[in-house]
Amino acid sequence: MWIDLGYWGLFLASFLAATIIPFSSEFVLSGILAAGGDPVLSLATATLGNWLGGLTSYWIGWLGKFEWIEKYLGIPKEKLEKWHQKVKGKEGWIGLFCWLPGIGDIIAVVLGLLKSNFWIASTGMLAGKALRYLVWGMLTLEIISSL
Repeated sequence: MWIDLGYWGLFLASFLAATIIPFSSEFVLSGILAAGGDPVLSLATATLGNWLGGLTSYWIGWLGKFEWIEKYLGIPKEKLEKWHQKVKGKEGWIGLFCWLPGIGDIIAVVLGLLKSNFWIASTGMLAGKALRYLVWGMLTLEIISSL
């Protein structure tokens, strides 16, 4: 289904995969490449969709309040502020790991919740997501060319 939608399907799959919805966009990317999709356009589309999905998770976290976390999860505000100080200055490196399956979405939400520097965190996110799709795309193309 996603592959039938072409680049729009790849964009949507990549976007959804970077939100709290569990989904694997790598297989859609592989399908597009196997169907003869342009590698550069495919990688750019997947990266953009996934990055924007990650930024959505970041903004969901940004909307959260320390008071809610303290009230509903029992984590004291002081502890959250301590984590904020630990993260400060490392937003780019932490954002780089937002590509990780399973925990990447949580990392993006936490970066937002801790009110991390948006520009630095989002640049790290973009780099990590681009690198992931580049590696996956190259592996896919290598497998396709060996068949």
